[in-house]
Amino acid sequence: MHPQNEGRAEVQALLTKWLDWPPVWTLAGLAAIWLLALIPLPLGFGAVGPGLALASLALGLWLMVKAFLRMRSLSTTVNPRGLPQVLVTDSVFAISRNPIYLGDALVLLAATFWGNTVLGLFVVAGFVWVVTDRFITAEEDRLADIFGDQAAEWFVRVRRWL
Repeated sequence: MHPQNEGRAEVQALLTKWLDWPPVWTLAGLAAIWLLALIPLPLGFGAVGPGLALASLALGLWLMVKAFLRMRSLSTTVNPRGLPQVLVTDSVFAISRNPIYLGDALVLLAATFWGNTVLGLFVVAGFVWVVTDRFITAEEDRLADIFGDQAAEWFVRVRRWL
C-alpha cells in the first residue's frame, strides 16, 4: 500500500473510532439546525412550534431512557458496534426496532420546531439516512446472525423506525 493511502486509512480509522458514533451525528445535526435557524425564511411553525418542540423532546428522551434501561436490565450492550447478548423485543422495542435512534431523531425534530426552521426537516431526514446506513443495517445483520428466526420474526412484526 502506498504510504499516502496508509495515512488516509489511519485517519479514517481514528475518525471512525472517535467520531462516527450516533451521539456525534446527533450533535452535528443539532449544530446544523441551529445554523439553519439563523437563515430568515417566510415559512415556519408559528405559535405551535414551541409546543411541538416540547412534545418531541419529551417523547424522544422518554424513548431513549426506556430503551437504555431495558437493555441494561437484560445485560445487553447499548454499543451500536457491540455484540448483543439478548434480543430485546418488548417495552419500547415492540414499537420501534430502534427506539434510541428514533429518540435522537425526535430530539432533532424538537430543535427544528424550537428553531422555527423548516430546513431542519432535511437535517432530520439526513440523520435518519446516515444512522440507517452507518449503524442500523450492520446491527440488524448481527442480530440476524446471532438470533436467526427470532430476529427475522421481530423484523417482520416491528418496523425499523415506526
